[in-house]
Formats: sequence, C-alpha cells, structure tokens
Amino acid sequence: MKKLLLIILSAVSFSYGWAQRDTTKKTVVITSAYKPVLKPAAKINFSAAVPSADSSKPALTYNVPAQNLFFTYQPAALKPLALSIDTSFAWENSNFVKLGFGNYSTPFAQAGLSFGDGKTSLVNVYGKYISQKGSIPFQQYSRTSAGASGIFSSTGNVEWRGKAGVDMSNQYYYGFRPDTLKYSKDSLRQRFNTISAMIGVRNKQVNDYGISYDPTLSVNLFTDNRSAREANLVLNAPITKTFNDDISFNVGVTADITNYRTFGNKKINNNLFYITPSVLFKKPTFSVNAGITPSWDNNAFKLLPNFTALIKVKDERFVLQGGWIGYYQKNTYQSLAAFNPWIAQPTSLLNTRITEAFAGFKGSAGSHFTYNAKLSALRYTNAALFTNDFVDGKTFQTIYEPGMRALRIHGEAGYTSQEKFSFLSGITLNKYTGLKQNSKAWGLVPLEITGALRWQVLKDLQFKADAFMWDGPQFITKGGATTKPKSAYDFNAGVEFAVMPKLNLWLQFNNIFNNKYERWNQYQVLGFNVIGGIVYSFSQPGK
Repeated sequence: MKKLLLIILSAVSFSYGWAQRDTTKKTVVITSAYKPVLKPAAKINFSAAVPSADSSKPALTYNVPAQNLFFTYQPAALKPLALSIDTSFAWENSNFVKLGFGNYSTPFAQAGLSFGDGKTSLVNVYGKYISQKGSIPFQQYSRTSAGASGIFSSTGNVEWRGKAGVDMSNQYYYGFRPDTLKYSKDSLRQRFNTISAMIGVRNKQVNDYGISYDPTLSVNLFTDNRSAREANLVLNAPITKTFNDDISFNVGVTADITNYRTFGNKKINNNLFYITPSVLFKKPTFSVNAGITPSWDNNAFKLLPNFTALIKVKDERFVLQGGWIGYYQKNTYQSLAAFNPWIAQPTSLLNTRITEAFAGFKGSAGSHFTYNAKLSALRYTNAALFTNDFVDGKTFQTIYEPGMRALRIHGEAGYTSQEKFSFLSGITLNKYTGLKQNSKAWGLVPLEITGALRWQVLKDLQFKADAFMWDGPQFITKGGATTKPKSAYDFNAGVEFAVMPKLNLWLQFNNIFNNKYERWNQYQVLGFNVIGGIVYSFSQPGK
C-alpha cells in the first residue's frame, strides 16, 4: 500500500509541473564579443627623491687610460710566434730595395724579400752592402752580409724555424804610431768571414701536460785572412712545466762548444756547459724565480745563483725588482772581434764569469711614460781587457783580469705615443775596482749615455735621430804609459718621405757635429758624413 501511494503522488507532481511550463519564446541579443583584459598594473613613480650618498664607504674611481700603444722599455729575448692571419684580408709579401751614396766614397745597397702564405710559412731573404774610405791613409772598410730566415707551422702544435747567413767584413789597421811608418796594404788588411746556421722547434701552445719546449741548435764558422779558423756549436734546450697559474718549473740545458786554431795551427778548445733549473712562483702582486746554475767551464765546476723577485705596487704601475744571479760571457775569437775589430789573434780563450746582485724599480707614469732604474754590484772572473801592442799600437792584445769588481748604475726612460712617436734614453755608469793584476779596466767604457727618437711626422714623412755620448776608457800604450781619449759625443739624424706611391727618398746624417773621437785608442772615427738615396717598395700577392 505504501509503494502504491508513493507512485500515485509522483505522477500527480509530474503532471502539475508539465502543466506550469512556460511555452513562450525569448530572444537573447549579444551586444559585443568577449574581450579578456588584464588589470592595470601599478606604475613606478619617477618623482621619488634620490637617496643621500653613503659617506661611510670610500668612493671607488676607475682610471681608464688613453687608447695608445704602450711598450715598457725592457730588453728581452726575441722569440718568433705563430702568425695568425685575419681572413678578412689577403696576405701580401713585402719587398724592398734601398740604394744610396754619400761622401767618403760611400756606396750603400740593401734589399729584402719575403715569401710564404702567412699561415703555414714565412721566409725572409735579405742582403746589405756598405763601404767607406776616410781621409787618413788606410782608413777604409767594407761589409757584405746576406741571409735567409723562415718560420714553418703546420695545423698541429709544432713550429719549426731556422736561419742561415754569411757575413764578410774587410778593414785595415790604420791606427799605428808614428803615422810615418810604411806598411804595405796587404800587411794591414784585416778580413773576417762568418758562416752561420740555426734550427729550432717549439710547441706554439702549452700541451695537455703543461709542457712547453723551445730547443735550438746553432753553428758558426769564423775565419780571418791570417790562417785562423774557429768553429762554434751551441745547443740550448729550455723546458717549462706549468702546474697551475701560480707555479711553474723551468729547466734549461746549454752546451757551448768552441774549437779554435790560430796561426801556426795551435789548437784551443773552449767548452762551456750549464744547467738552469728554477721554480717560478707568481701572484698578482709579486713573483719570485728561485734556482741554481751548475756549470762546467772547461771542466771547472762552479755553482752560480739564480734568484730574482718582483713586487708590484700602485696598480702595477710601480714595480720593485731585486735579485742575485750568475752567468757567463762566452769569449770566442768571433765575439772578441765583434767587440773590438782591431784585435790581434787571441792566444788564449777564457770565459768571463759574472755574479751580480741588484736592486731597483721600474714602472710607468701615465699612459705614455716608462722608466727603469737599477743598482748592481758585480764580480768578474777572467774579464776580457784590451791594450795596444807595444810595437806601434795598431793592434790590441786581449788580456784577462782574474778578479775585478764593479758598481753599476743603470737607468732608462721612454715616452711612446701609439706608433707615431717614441723616445728612449739610457745611462750606464760603471765604477771598476779591485783589479788583481791590472791597474785599470783597459778598454771598458766607464760612462755611456744613449738616446733614440722615432717620429712619424706625417703619413708619408718619417724622422729619426740617435745620440751617443761616453767617457773615454783607459788604455795602456807603448812603454807602459797610460792614456785616456777625450770624451765622445755622436749625433745622427735621418729622414724619409714619399715621392711616388712606391718610391721614397731618404737622407742619413752621421756625426753631425764632426767630432773625430777615438773609441779605441789611436783609431779616429770618420767625421761628418751624409748618405742619401731611394727606397723602392713592392708587394707580391700571396698565393
């Protein structure tokens, strides 16, 4: 009964709702499409007051230097580097021929050629000739030199380099006293010939093991016109192991072997071997190189110091330097004749050993000015000195001082502005004392001042000047008398300018003040002389 009652009530409710449904039609009008928008964001108010400066902390200023090329005047070994050619331009080989003539019957010729693609090979070939004849009898000389050098680099990390050349000089002994002595021209002739070659290999970048190497092997053959001949072989093999940015280990092995035969076939061997292990420790404000140099000078063992330190202050613009080092000056017939071309054949060869303790500073002021100053205390063993012979003084005898000390003051200053202007000057003062067998340091200059100026006045106009001044060294002459030539000064200037796209004119003035000084006793130099000529430059497009 209950179920039946519920069914009846449900049916009645459904019928009532259906009867009440609105059957009329309604219309919906859409006035616009729906457009979603973002709520307007709050804007920054730029009218806010600037906060006051915090005076509790120091203000930091930044000094941006002028964009100029800047070079510190510090001698360093020249090392050829791999040339990276910009692919935006084509490599061109530059070549030139320079010809001229001047007073004192001075012909001059020079040429340079270059080959290679600039990426895997560079080869330079050069040659030079000059001769002069002065007003003093037999005051004449000539010199001819030619050679080639090249760098060869593959796609790997190895670079080869080498050079070979020949040098021939011819002069006459004209500094005899009295000058009324009669000599034949052939008996006064002094001719030197040199044939040289070098080969080296190095890795262009540090390898995966932190190793860099740069061994070289060089050979020199030196002869004169008096039956003397000398062969010199030098092997130098430096290796560097880099552990990190702060520490590296350097070691070098050098073998310098000389075989010399004098007139009369007297044989002299002069061999020098040494090893240079050292540790380099670098930090942003200082660097220290500490090591030793075991050496064998003709089988005589000596242990030399090798310690240098640099301390950087004032944003690396001022550097303190100091050290205690030992090194050799290898004396050969070739090196002695290059220093003094009027020497007689040496009867012995001893190497000069030098120990130097030094302290100084170097740095820069502004973006153009650089300076370097150093005070050194040196100790020489077997220093090479030069005295006139006791016959007529036209040749110099090489003698060796077993022990000598020197106090040296050296200073340098330079000003450089891009590649348009540069001026470099230097002064070296040597005070020699403590000689054991000689009273003076014969032939060594006690004071020397130098200066060099290079100035590109205009695009096609270049000017250069050089100045040399020194105090005369002491000499011992015939009869044991001591003499000292007067102080010398020499000023040179030159100019070069373009007259055509590939043709330049050049002028060189030497010894402008006509100071006929004597660097070597009894040998007066040439007076004022001028040389002028043309330079023709041409280029060969690289293939």
